[in-house]
Amino acid sequence: MADLTPITALGGTVLRHESIGALRIQEADDWALASVTARAGQAQAVSAEIRNLTGLDLPGPGGMATAGDWRALWLSPESWMLAAPLAQAPDLAATVKRTTGAAAAVTEQTDGWVRFDILAPDDARLWPLLERLCNVDPARAGPGTATRTVMEHLAVIVLRDGPGRAAVLGARSSAASLHHALVAAARSVA
Repeated sequence: MADLTPITALGGTVLRHESIGALRIQEADDWALASVTARAGQAQAVSAEIRNLTGLDLPGPGGMATAGDWRALWLSPESWMLAAPLAQAPDLAATVKRTTGAAAAVTEQTDGWVRFDILAPDDARLWPLLERLCNVDPARAGPGTATRTVMEHLAVIVLRDGPGRAAVLGARSSAASLHHALVAAARSVA
């Protein structure tokens, strides 16, 4: 039998954490992810089933909803990404599929994405970093938002949890490029 060792999105055996001035950039792998897309005419039924399962009201464009440890991010019309702690929901997609049945298309997303958490003492130190990387509008991207944008030619989702806090979701296959862009921008504002 093969002796396999799990690796992080950046190829290490431990998650990378960078401290640059007042900013921290942390590779994170503690969320299970599943995409949920309502089939034609089923958005209300899917929304009701997701609310029963998670306590979440599915958000509209640019929104992120939280209920306990659950999160829902708006992706496109009648399509969301659900997130839950990996330890609590190791088979999130299967759980959501059982809940929504034929009303939704559900796909496993956990290993397809990388997440980098960006921590700063306040928004005044966070925004200069984000402004160097993407066109997220600070006036419209307050806590509770999920904004699809581009960083260094990579499609990403910028999540705002609270003041001085952001998370960037990107394709796992581009993790090293995204990490490099975040670190380089942090060094330029430190």
